[in-house]
Order: sequence, then structure tokens, then C-alpha cells
Amino acid sequence: MNIPLPSLVTFLVYLVGMLTIGFVAWKRTSNISDYILGGRQLSPSVAALSAGASDMSGWLLLGLPGAIYLGGAKESLIGVGLLIGAYLNWKIVAPRLRALTEIFSDSLTLPDYFTHRFNDQSQQLRLVSAIIILLFFTFYTASGMVAGAKLFSHTFAMDYQVALWIGAGVIVSYTFLGGFLAVSWTDFVQGILMLLALVIAPLVVVHELQGWSQTANIVETASNNLFSAGEIKHSLTDPYSGLGWISGLSMLAWGFGYVGQPHILARFMAVKKVSDIAPARRIAMSWMTLSLLGAILTGFVGIAYFQLHPGAGYAELKHDPEAVFILLTKVLFNPWVAGFLLAAILAAVMSTIDSQLLVCSSAITEDFYRGIFKPDASQTELVWIGRISVLVLALIAILIASNPDAGVLSLVSYAWAGLGSAFGPVILLSVIWDRINKLGALSGMVVGAATVVIWKQLSGGIFDLYEMFPAFIFSTIAIIFISRATDVPERKIKEKFKQGLLELD
Repeated sequence: MNIPLPSLVTFLVYLVGMLTIGFVAWKRTSNISDYILGGRQLSPSVAALSAGASDMSGWLLLGLPGAIYLGGAKESLIGVGLLIGAYLNWKIVAPRLRALTEIFSDSLTLPDYFTHRFNDQSQQLRLVSAIIILLFFTFYTASGMVAGAKLFSHTFAMDYQVALWIGAGVIVSYTFLGGFLAVSWTDFVQGILMLLALVIAPLVVVHELQGWSQTANIVETASNNLFSAGEIKHSLTDPYSGLGWISGLSMLAWGFGYVGQPHILARFMAVKKVSDIAPARRIAMSWMTLSLLGAILTGFVGIAYFQLHPGAGYAELKHDPEAVFILLTKVLFNPWVAGFLLAAILAAVMSTIDSQLLVCSSAITEDFYRGIFKPDASQTELVWIGRISVLVLALIAILIASNPDAGVLSLVSYAWAGLGSAFGPVILLSVIWDRINKLGALSGMVVGAATVVIWKQLSGGIFDLYEMFPAFIFSTIAIIFISRATDVPERKIKEKFKQGLLELD
């Protein structure tokens, strides 16, 4: 392998830093509440950046720039949908969920919250929701493994399988050690790194191409030529060519998914107090807006740069457009800076995988092991069950990610839809409507998850619509209909619900 020494040193410093954070968090993790939610002690800034970093993942630096490079301006509608969804999630769901999860038996996980929110003595909600988490998060985690392996293989000419195991090894190590605190602290650092990388890279390309006007002209000419040659799917002369109502609605529908993502909702649950949600929201939305703009610009300026410098990596882009950020970084910067920017991709990947592994581990530990099989398990025993679960789940994700042709965006879209449709309507209605009950919640989860799985297998016409949209709607209808058709929640549940909402004042 021809590895630039400065880049390697930068990478190693970054990886050692993440492991150090994991070790420090390990020393502060003494019980299962610490391991799963960090003792509900997150500051607004850590909550905001860790939520953003764990949300965006390798998709932000690989999937979205690649989609813009290949598909053009219309792909930015995904970002518009995400911004709207994220804002509403922080504004409506975050403060209510933080208050209600504490009111309802200090719930540590979503299945735990569902169980107490709906007084489910049968444990059906706990079991079904934990199964859904494990199913879709396995694919989500695999997408991160693919992104990390692509980074190592493109950067260091490393075999894909070797790269896969190296990236996974580091992530599993600090998640295994430090749990939620390690994940949140590392995500905070990684969020800053991701933002800097996405701001710096496109600005340097624009400077190299002598300004915005010149860059725009080159992008327009290059995109028209590549479109005529059939190498990309857009032309700046007609940037929204081929965008129908199905594809447009599909991209905007990504925003629905926010309210059902357990790894994002966990940050809301872990904030120190409800009043911290508002400043956290402002930080999170600022970070997200700048990061999305940077990712979109990276895709466009990549078209211009590699048309003027075809020997710099254009052949690789024809095979894998998702490598556009990696290739720009390698050719534009000296090895020291390149190592820093490439570490940002690893940061994006790590920040999501660690959160996903922890959520899955929490589901196994809190919702299967203690919730169903061994209610009297000791705190030490539960922490170690959680750590062992991280190892097992990581191995399964690595096996799924072992196919080097797996697309980051396609894996993410499936998992995002599954989680968002199964949990989103239940979460949303559970924090704003006092009439939702156990049967309504259970039907919503099953309908949402089943619609995603079935819709994904179909194609043509209406079935080309992103499965998130119909699944979310069907799930919401099922919840409302079943809740109204069956008994209303018990009086004590309604009283707790109102007590939780009073904390918002």
C-alpha cells in the first residue's frame, strides 16, 4: 500500500483520540443508565452536535455529494425535506419526549417508553419495537461499515475487506468501553470535524477555479457534456429534467423519518433538562444547514474540477460517484490537511455506527434481557450484556457490508424508512395526543414496518414512490383508527401525560 505518511499520522492521531475518549467515558460508566443515556446529563451543545453527527453519517460526505454529482440539483430536495423534518422534530417532539420519558418511569429506551406510556403489562410493545430496531438498524449499521471501508480502500489503496475490519474495530472498541457518554462526546468532536471539512473543501475548489462565476460556468458546460455522453443524469441547462411528482415527493419524504429514529431521539431523552432543548435546537439547525450546503456544493464543484483535471480521479468517479469528496480531498490538499479532512469522513461514519450499535445493544439489554428474561439482573451484569451485544451486532453488520458494491445511500434509505415509519407516527402522537392507546401504537408499528418491507419489493408506477411516504401515512391512519375504536387510555396514564406536558412551561 502506498500510504502518505502525513495522512497516516493524522488518521492515527484521530483514532487514538477517539479511543481515549472511550476510555475516559468507561471510567464514568457505573450503571445501565450511564451506559444507555449517560445519566441524562448532556449539555445543549453536545446533544445538538451528537444528534446531527449521528444522524448524517457517511451519507453526508459520501452519499449526498455523490447523488448531486450524478443526479444534479434535484437531489438537493432530500436536504430540504431533512431540514424541515429535523426542525419540527426538535421543536415539537424533543421537549415533550424529554419530559415524558422521565415522567413515565424514567424510561431509558424507546421500547421502555412505549411500555410505560401505554401501561403495556403484556410486554408486546417492548418486544415488537425491539425487533423492529434490531431489524432495520442492522442494515443502517451496515451502510456505515460500507462508507468506512470505501474511505480506507480509496485513500490507502487497501483491500476492501481489510478496510472493513479495521474501521469496524475502532468503532466497536470505544462503543464497547464507554457506552452513551463515549458515543456522545466523540460525536461532538466528529460533528465539528465534519462541518469544517464540508466548508473547507468546496471553498478551496472555488478558489482553485478562480471564483464562483468561473466555477459555475465550468459546472454548466461540464454537466451538459457529461449528460450528453450519458455519464451523469442531469444538465445544468435543465437541472430538474426528469423530476416527476413521484421522485420529488420521494426526496421530500425523507423528512418524515426524523421523528422515528431511535439514535436521534436518544439525544433528546439524555439532555440535562427540558429548558436545554431550545438552545440545542438552534445549534443543531445551524450545523445541519451549513453541512448540507457544503455537501451539495461539493457535488457540484466536483463536476467542474474533474472535467478540468481528468487524470486526478475522473476514472474512479465513473465507477463510484460517492467517492467525489474523497478524491477532491486527496488532490487538492497537502497530505497533512488531507489526512484531517479524510478523518472527517471517518468521523461521519463512526458517529452514526456507534449510536446505532448502542441503540441495538440497549434494545437487547434493557428490552429483551432485563425487560423480559431477567428483571432482577444486576447493573454490572446489564452493562456487560450491553457490551457483548455490541460485538455480536457489529459482526452481523460486517457480514452484510462485505459486498463492496453496496451503495451507502440505498442502505440508509431502507433503514431510514423502516424506523421512521414504524416509530415516527407512534412517537409523534404519543407526545401530542392523550387518546392514543396500546392497541393503536402496536398496530401503527406493525403497519409502518410491514408497508416498508412490502413496498420495497414492488416497482413501477406508484410503487416507485419512496416507501417512507405511504408507510408513514398508513401507520398514522392505523393508530388513529384503532385508538378511537378501542378503549381510551386509563385515567392515571392521562394524568401522567398532562403532568409531563406541564414541565414544558
